[in-house]
Amino acid sequence: MLTEGTARAGAGGDRGTAGPRGYSLPLSPSGEASMLTPPPWHFTGEVVMVDYRVDPDAAAAFLPPGLSPGPDIGAAAAVFADWQWCSDSGEELTDPARNRFSEFLILLACEFEGRAMARCPFAWVDQPVPMMRGWVQGMPKQFGDVHMSRAATLGRSAPRLGKGGLFAGSLSVYGRRAVEATVSLEEVSDTPPALHDVPLAHTLTFPDWAATGAMPSVLVASEVSGVEFSPVWSGAARLGFHEVLGEDFASLAPVDVGRGHVFSYAETLRGGAVLTTDHH
Repeated sequence: MLTEGTARAGAGGDRGTAGPRGYSLPLSPSGEASMLTPPPWHFTGEVVMVDYRVDPDAAAAFLPPGLSPGPDIGAAAAVFADWQWCSDSGEELTDPARNRFSEFLILLACEFEGRAMARCPFAWVDQPVPMMRGWVQGMPKQFGDVHMSRAATLGRSAPRLGKGGLFAGSLSVYGRRAVEATVSLEEVSDTPPALHDVPLAHTLTFPDWAATGAMPSVLVASEVSGVEFSPVWSGAARLGFHEVLGEDFASLAPVDVGRGHVFSYAETLRGGAVLTTDHH
């Protein structure tokens, strides 16, 4: 089994090669200083999710060339998640301060050449490594404070994962409450939430720092394996957006709120597959 350091060095070339290297910045002589280990990355999370609908024109405006709205334009989801992750070595598991993070993201229903996908126009995390890992994927992660209920089996101060359990989530950015949601559990669903069970389509892009005028924009799809869902508890939901993040985000506020879901989820993220490339 590779250690993380060996994996990082291998990703940047062999140790005999002159010059700093690594899978990501910062580069170093050994390659061990990289902020990110190379994939695969393994994730296990607790999720509070609300299905909702946005204005169809607003949803379409967030889809890049190559993606179409599909038959259910306006379908969206707000997702709160509390994650643990590790690289293939598993060494992060002994460092909870490093391998835990919380996340909030918006998902929009879309298609690529008739294949159902989801687009993430906004995402927030509370740790630097998952933010950088998101940028590598083309996922628009920013810093925010994400909080959500955690199930327990004892006491009155936490919800039960069962009928009557009340779960909540919130996102704050720069100290301002931006999103809040609640889900009141009623029953176990027969199938996983639709927008949590399809590939994500991201855009790899980078600011034109050198003013070359020829930076490509690459549409990619996430490639995952080892997907697991716990039983999905569903029920009535509430979802509210506060107008503190600008007009673009506000355009994705709910025009109708559907069901909410609470469940555990696991996957291995192995990399991305190129869908289209646009040189501009």
